[in-house]
Amino acid sequence: MTLLLVVVAGLLCSCGTYLLLGRQLSRVVIGVGLIGHGANLLLLLSGGDGGNPAFAGGDADRFADPLPQAFVLTSIVITFGVIAFLLTLAYRSWLLTSNDEVENDVGDRLAERNSSRTGSERTAGDRNTDDRTADGRVRESVAGSASDDPAGDPASGGRG
Repeated sequence: MTLLLVVVAGLLCSCGTYLLLGRQLSRVVIGVGLIGHGANLLLLLSGGDGGNPAFAGGDADRFADPLPQAFVLTSIVITFGVIAFLLTLAYRSWLLTSNDEVENDVGDRLAERNSSRTGSERTAGDRNTDDRTADGRVRESVAGSASDDPAGDPASGGRG
């Protein structure tokens, strides 16, 4: 029976990991829940076979270990908080975009574009985002020239 529960816990964690790697927020929430259930099951299994309750009296060697149960209760509370936070983020994303798929950030797309091209294929506009000069040396940053984007400048009313 214990082996079956270990396999079930592993299956829950692996399915949760698969869902967590998806781009839809609804799948991420379900994946976090599955990982939490798998971890709770593993924590309960770590306590071994149940014993006698401590308040019933008897041999102290046969008492049930309360520590795994305390860990599970703590894990349940933490998982509940994380899922509540993720549901809040998913709801906010749904209100803003009417979609639960997480899109790439502009910075992610820029980094992907720059890493997929070699140095000779880069255009003059891409050189502003690179931190190396034409001869391969690292460019020194100059105060005030770090961003030409007014949205990144707090003085211009951007969010920076």
